[in-house]
Amino acid sequence: MMRHLYCTAGAGMEELLAEEVQHKLCASQVEQIPGRVFFCCNADMHTVTQLKSAERLFLLLRKAEPISLPKNPAKAAAVIKDRVVGDPDLWKQTLLTWTGLQEELHSSQQRGYKRRREEDERLTIADESTHTLTSSTHIFKKTSEMDKESHQHTPSFRVSCRCSGVIARSYTAQRLSRIIGMAIKEHLGWKVDLREPVLEVNVYLSDDHCVVGIPLLKHPLASRSYMKHNGLRSTIAWAMTSLCPKQLNDCVILDPMCGVGVVLLEAAQEYSNAIFLGMDTEMSQLQKAAENIKASGMEGRVQLLRSSALEIPLADGAVDVVLCDVPFGRKFSCSSDMPTALPLLLREMERVIRVGGHLVLLLSLQLSAQLKKIICTHKHNQHLNSSDTNNVHTGPSNKPKTLTFHKSSSEALNTPLLISSLQAQRTHKVSLGSTDAFIHTYTKIQHSH
Repeated sequence: MMRHLYCTAGAGMEELLAEEVQHKLCASQVEQIPGRVFFCCNADMHTVTQLKSAERLFLLLRKAEPISLPKNPAKAAAVIKDRVVGDPDLWKQTLLTWTGLQEELHSSQQRGYKRRREEDERLTIADESTHTLTSSTHIFKKTSEMDKESHQHTPSFRVSCRCSGVIARSYTAQRLSRIIGMAIKEHLGWKVDLREPVLEVNVYLSDDHCVVGIPLLKHPLASRSYMKHNGLRSTIAWAMTSLCPKQLNDCVILDPMCGVGVVLLEAAQEYSNAIFLGMDTEMSQLQKAAENIKASGMEGRVQLLRSSALEIPLADGAVDVVLCDVPFGRKFSCSSDMPTALPLLLREMERVIRVGGHLVLLLSLQLSAQLKKIICTHKHNQHLNSSDTNNVHTGPSNKPKTLTFHKSSSEALNTPLLISSLQAQRTHKVSLGSTDAFIHTYTKIQHSH
């Protein structure tokens, strides 16, 4: 059955989310607005919940033209009843659809727990599975209650409202939530429960949009169950992998400043046949990364090494892809700040990438501006290396994927030069909450000199 859904997304992630739902869910009627992506699909709910670029998942109840509310609360309530609540039959049908989806999600969870118990019979894992199953049973109880209540058309609910623009200057989100909640109660006969409602009604009002939906999951999709220690936001880490110009199967992927391993683990979730290597100078970070790797079941696929990104112990051209979340202005292990270290870092990363391989960097606005001065344009590349065109190769390497360790010379790194072997592919702006950043992707088109 075709479902009308939408997901929320961080600023800058809407385009990537639209591409993901089309690619993974074969979704139709895909539409993106700031912070949200709407789509229709008939994919099973387990597949839908595997979306990596989304924040939260909703069943779409109503998407209408923006509304203008009078300042008089009584008149505003009448407008909301007509424009936000609307047809009671639509709410009843959406309620039945939501209940069916909850049952589908519960069945999917049960199958997952059963597979886990069959795969691992260790006592500690069995205990964890029993606890999780109990929690799921409680959720299913709530769903069963919901099913009973839905036939009576009186589910308990609460309203969560977000607003912006002109409407936000006259009404707070809390006040709007109360007005909308009263309208739903009076118009549909539903019961308000602010503490433990069966369902939540999510309303978004702006100068351009009026959207009403019901969350399908208690926790955000962006909260990864396989991540014990959090670092970079998981959706941004996934975006770095998705923006890489090639598919990352059957290749060697390096993160020379891996921290707790978030970027590598997001890539490992997507590509089952790649080899992953993470490096960091801090043992505490590597310990957390090791715990994340164990929790995600990736122990055989992700290797860790204590080393500096300024002296990567790999041979020239040893890896296919380098993914790196470059620290924003923090002191670096070379006793210099990041703007000073960046040219040296880039040259060392470029050295270990094979010709035809890729570099994906997450950089602050300041470091992004500096990056353009370090890496020459492709036109300049051609001018500097016109005699080296026979070395250009962008196809996959036929060499076996093994890691050869190499001691680089710190003395060579002390002479920063312009890097002319990297060709820019794409730059994508994303929000990290309190600040913005850019994801830069490059392809190595020739050997460095």
